[in-house]
This record gives sequence, C-alpha cells and structure tokens, in this order.
Amino acid sequence: MSRTFEELVAEAEAVSVAGWDFSWLDGRATEQRPSWGYQRLMGERMASASAALDIQTGGGEVLAGVETLPPLTVATESWPPNIDKATRLLHPRGVAVVVDEDEPPLPFGAEAFDLVVSRHPVSTWWEEIARVLRPGGTYLSQQVGPASVFEVVEFFLGPQPPEVRRGRQPEDAQALAEAAGLEVVELRSESLRTEFFDVGAVIYFLRKVIWMVPGFTVEQYRDRLRDMHELIQAEGPFLAHTTRFLIEARKPG
Repeated sequence: MSRTFEELVAEAEAVSVAGWDFSWLDGRATEQRPSWGYQRLMGERMASASAALDIQTGGGEVLAGVETLPPLTVATESWPPNIDKATRLLHPRGVAVVVDEDEPPLPFGAEAFDLVVSRHPVSTWWEEIARVLRPGGTYLSQQVGPASVFEVVEFFLGPQPPEVRRGRQPEDAQALAEAAGLEVVELRSESLRTEFFDVGAVIYFLRKVIWMVPGFTVEQYRDRLRDMHELIQAEGPFLAHTTRFLIEARKPG
C-alpha cells in the first residue's frame, strides 16, 4: 500500500541530516555515478603522497574510505555537525580535522602539501590551493557542474535566469586554475540520471543540500510538495539530472 503524503512528510522531517552520508535515500532515490570513480582516483593519488589535504571533507566519509593514507593527512570542514562526525571517523585513521570557514586563507603554510583534494566543494579558492601545494603537487577535485538537479530547483523556485543556469562551468574552473598558476592536466564532465521515488526523498535531499532551494522548509513549500507527491504517484519517479566534472591540476616545478 502506498504511503500518504502526510506520512512521507513527517518521516522526512524527523530524520537527521547531519554528516554527508546519503544512505537514508537507499531505495528511495538513485543517482548515476560518474564513470571516472573519484574515490578510486583519490586513493591512487593518496597512496603515493607524503602530505595531503582534503578540503571541505564533509563528514569525512570519502576520505575514510581510502585504503592507504599519507603519513601526514589533514582535513578541513566548517559545518559543526560535520566537524563532529568527521572527527569521530577520521581521528582513528590519524587524520587531523581542522575547523575552517571555507574562506581564504587556508590555515596552512605555503607548500605544505603535495596533494590537495576536494569532493563537491562549495567554493574553490584557486590561489590558496596553489599556495599550499608544493612544486610538482596535484589538486584533484570532483565538483558539481552547471544546473545540477535543476529540475528539482525549478519545480520549487521557477525558471532560473541564464546567469544562474550557466554557473559552475568546467571551463570557468580551468581558467581560474590557470590564472592561479596551475596546469590543468585533466578536465571531464558528465550529466547523470537522478530519480526520486517519493516526495520524502526530495524533502530529505533539500534539507541536506541546503543551497539547492535556499531557506527550504516543508511549511513554506507544502503546496508544491503535494503537487510533486501527486505527480510521482501518477507518473512514477521524478527525473532530474546531476552534473559533475573532474578537474586535476598540477603546480609546476
């Protein structure tokens, strides 16, 4: 028997959204993964590094999944629930978690790391990355691309202006990296199928990824949420497209 709108809403409002673990969505939403396998690539780079920095580590889940960490590994995070979770997860691996507000400067000296990584950073401060990298060092990042999951965003906010839709272009990231003195050695992008099987999954997603619909609350968007529930009931999963790009850059030297 299908669950009612009110039941789905109540459940999704009550669940914790701390950390960066999306396992609550298992069976309720699916997201196609990029073909390059970011965690595998990160693990390969980590295995040969001597000092590594993971910027905006979230709850530390991705870094904790790396088999071999460098002798010196540091992670930064700004959101208090994530800081606590990352500390519990990463300290047993010997990783120091540093509280940082995700604004320059990074709290490290020049040329401190031969590897810097970041998965889905909110902002990328290219000059700071170049500063903390040693000559010959590498920056590897998987980032959110343009108009990612905008089918969901525009369902609630309406059509977005062209300047918003074109933000986060991979080519813009390349230009900024090069302006900071880095050499981009790889740039790849993909559009990936994402499905939400019930409105509760959408509520959880918007509560967790707070920048998608800024200020989102169930109360404010209850009517549109009900519309989405009825749409899913009538037509099946709500289809969106996630965009991701991989950028790898090297500091000359």
